[in-house]
Amino acid sequence: MKTLIHLSRRNIIASTAVLMVAAMVSISIPLTANAYDEQSTSALNVDSNGIALQGYDPVSYFTPGGPKLGTSNFIDVNEGATYRFANTDNRDAFKKNPEKYKPAFGGFCAMGVVFGKKLDVNPQLWRVVDGKLYLNVHKEAQARWLEDVPGNINKANLNWLNIRDLTPAAL
Repeated sequence: MKTLIHLSRRNIIASTAVLMVAAMVSISIPLTANAYDEQSTSALNVDSNGIALQGYDPVSYFTPGGPKLGTSNFIDVNEGATYRFANTDNRDAFKKNPEKYKPAFGGFCAMGVVFGKKLDVNPQLWRVVDGKLYLNVHKEAQARWLEDVPGNINKANLNWLNIRDLTPAAL
């Protein structure tokens, strides 16, 4: 009987150790979202309908209150991506100066680009830095991005030149 108890304790300890290692790995390697098409060579992160920013209004990131979902009533197509807007004023502002409002790295995760990856984003995880919109895939990526924003922008800018026309699957 003592052996059975000892073995079950050993099994419990071993199982606990395995679970702890799995938990640590899942924390240290955050989950990633996939770009809309793993085989696309597009430098724009759009869904299968060509919608950018998962339908969020790009101009709204630059206004008080932050990002708002756009509507199909107010759209603009720019370089193959369809942007939706919350109102006509935002659409008109975008049309006048799209480069001001389009997200960096084609709307892919900024921290992903630092690591040479094209990852989808969570439109609620964003920062405007020096007038440019940067998005991230999840809170852990956002936290890492914020640790060294200028350094990460420099690394991402260099990497983007090499990965912008590659498929996410190739990275």
